[in-house]
Amino acid sequence: MDNFLRILEGYQDFRNKYAHGDKSVMQYLSNYGQQPQIMVVACCDSRVDPALILQCDPGDLFVVRNVANIVPPYEKDDAHHGTSAALEFGVRFLEVEHLILLGHSQCGGIQSLLSQTDANQNDFITNWVSLVEAKDKLEQDADDYAKLALNLSYQNSLTFPWIKQRVDQGKLILHLWFFDIKMGQIFTYNEMENQYQPLDSGK
Repeated sequence: MDNFLRILEGYQDFRNKYAHGDKSVMQYLSNYGQQPQIMVVACCDSRVDPALILQCDPGDLFVVRNVANIVPPYEKDDAHHGTSAALEFGVRFLEVEHLILLGHSQCGGIQSLLSQTDANQNDFITNWVSLVEAKDKLEQDADDYAKLALNLSYQNSLTFPWIKQRVDQGKLILHLWFFDIKMGQIFTYNEMENQYQPLDSGK
């Protein structure tokens, strides 16, 4: 089946499941607004859809996606900061309780960074992924570097004063997750062990 026709069928399935009836999920969300407890910073990669991987319903997740799931450092200036604006909305106004930084294997953005693609070949990508550029990048495997980039994004997250404040107050928990596409499995960073371990779905 043509992919476009398939998404039209998917839209009808969505309507049947979530939008029909007086007590539909969408009507409830319209009447009472969104109140997600979880925010996810994920990659644009078509294989890594947080709501699909975690089997969530509408209203469960507040999600921002960008190339290589990067959290930039806090920069309050006149430039345009899409990811930072989403973080502000999720943390300050929705007051989410969990912030998940979701990286993944085979990340094109990370591969672009490691391949030292000529910046003249693109308008924005090289400059964007340079936010997670490390000195020893050429010695890193792409997936290992993607995990390193997650840690750099974590450090950048804490440069946002209202994120750090809520973390310090115990009102916000940051999670570093790495999704292995081939295995279809999430690994979570264990700070005590300084390594990524399989996410325990029983918790």
